[in-house]
Amino acid sequence: MNIIIFGPPGAGKGTQSDFIVKRYNLFHLSTGNLLRSEIEKKSPLGEKISAIVNKGSLVSDDIVSTLIKNIVTMSEYKKRIIFDGYPRNLSQVKILEKILSDDKQKIDLVLKLSVSLETIKKRILERQTLEKRADDNEATAVKRYKTYEDSTEPVIEYYKKLNILKEIDGERSIDQINKEISDIIDVK
Repeated sequence: MNIIIFGPPGAGKGTQSDFIVKRYNLFHLSTGNLLRSEIEKKSPLGEKISAIVNKGSLVSDDIVSTLIKNIVTMSEYKKRIIFDGYPRNLSQVKILEKILSDDKQKIDLVLKLSVSLETIKKRILERQTLEKRADDNEATAVKRYKTYEDSTEPVIEYYKKLNILKEIDGERSIDQINKEISDIIDVK
């Protein structure tokens, strides 16, 4: 089963992805982790990514899709991936569909963690206190939330029309969210 999980920064995507990976023996595919891993390898592609990131630019869809294709087509991950926050736009949706289709795979389920901006602000401030992350502050949280909402709305609507989107109330406890996600996946 291939799953996509969406939610604004601070919604709990990482926490829920970890839970899903452990419970269902899936591979957690995060584009950020893929990019960092490639940079650490110091491969030619990693050097190119590093130069782009160091300039403060976004890595192109072509580069990201190359990295994703490398993972998706590996036999040990076939039909066992949770995509964390990818695809982020309709262009990436089409790229991902082509990659999966070429490998006789598809997206089986899309989970959207719905969380209010007020809850995000509260969680980010708590996370800032606990984890001391430099990018965790209210202004950044608000900007990221609005960017997320604007950029992913067409993607969410796309998957809703395919009838594979399930919205999860992300305001509840981690255990309650885990249970709802398990109930949804177990039915699939």
